[in-house]
Amino acid sequence: MAATATRADQIVEAGLGGGPRPRNGNGFHKNGGGHDGDDFRFSPARYRIGVWTAIGSILMLFVALTSAYIVRSAASNDWKPIAMPKVLWLSTALILVSSITIEFSRRSLKRDNNAGYSVWLINTVVLGAGFVVSQLVAWRQLVRQGVYMASNPYSSFFYLFTAAHGLHLLGGILALTYLLFRTRTKRTTVEGELRRIGAADAATIYWHFMDGLWVALFMLLTFWK
Repeated sequence: MAATATRADQIVEAGLGGGPRPRNGNGFHKNGGGHDGDDFRFSPARYRIGVWTAIGSILMLFVALTSAYIVRSAASNDWKPIAMPKVLWLSTALILVSSITIEFSRRSLKRDNNAGYSVWLINTVVLGAGFVVSQLVAWRQLVRQGVYMASNPYSSFFYLFTAAHGLHLLGGILALTYLLFRTRTKRTTVEGELRRIGAADAATIYWHFMDGLWVALFMLLTFWK
């Protein structure tokens, strides 16, 4: 068996000899050189398909909420916009920077720089946690001003948007934390490395989506009052 390549583009092709292997119907590559032809290789595309499916469902949820927000804002005179807490600008900066750090993390992994991958992943988790904390601070500031979810329709949507986004971001933080713990496990097989790269790609796509979603929500809440 040829030596396993370390880079992502090499891993897909190397390790089992020859060129790319044919796939079966489940998205695995078949290896005709061992175990009587029953050895299959995992395809990282399966992770990406899964995360895009999840993103599609999340996007539909927020599109529905945004439509309701726009319609409700023009429906009656009880719509009373609130002053946006300034800490939300910090939230926005944190999540934008976190998109940069997770991209560095993914690229470090594909260059077989495991130390860099771990460091950038830790930075992303810390920035993500900082984002969630800053959101909670914004809520606390509003409560001190006497602005609650039931105060008026605008405040209801504000809490709903930020809570829904925060919960989905927490899911991303848990996924990144899992990847971080998995960095301690040494990968000795081609399939193991493919799974690691596929998971990192999927997590990066999801994180970029949550970044873009927050920017869109922040602009909506700030400028569409």
